[in-house]
Amino acid sequence: MFSHVTLGSNDLERARRFYSAVMATLGLTEPFEMKDAIVYGDLTGAKLFIVPPFDGQAATNGNGTHVALLAASRAMVDAFHAAALANGGSDEGAPGLRPHYHANYYGAYVRDPDGNKLQAVCHSRRG
Repeated sequence: MFSHVTLGSNDLERARRFYSAVMATLGLTEPFEMKDAIVYGDLTGAKLFIVPPFDGQAATNGNGTHVALLAASRAMVDAFHAAALANGGSDEGAPGLRPHYHANYYGAYVRDPDGNKLQAVCHSRRG
């Protein structure tokens, strides 16, 4: 459905520490390296880019905007949330069921150190 999502950062080294820990919990790695960018995802599939804004202005987060990342298990959602908090992120919604979406919707919400809102979600009822 999409090629990539880009989030802004004001401190790429701080972002790299955060995203390295958080993305590892979901089994995501950097398929290639770029100068002044952090990239996660599949070489030919969907990717997440973290970059300083191209216009040179400060990175800001969008109110009502978040990126939801698929997790294969509820344990991965839990690990994602814990890694985010341990690496400079903040809590926006502890891991748990959100049955108002559907019966097996298990998610957690965090903000990265730049204030971007992220979610990990598992749609399976298996742990």
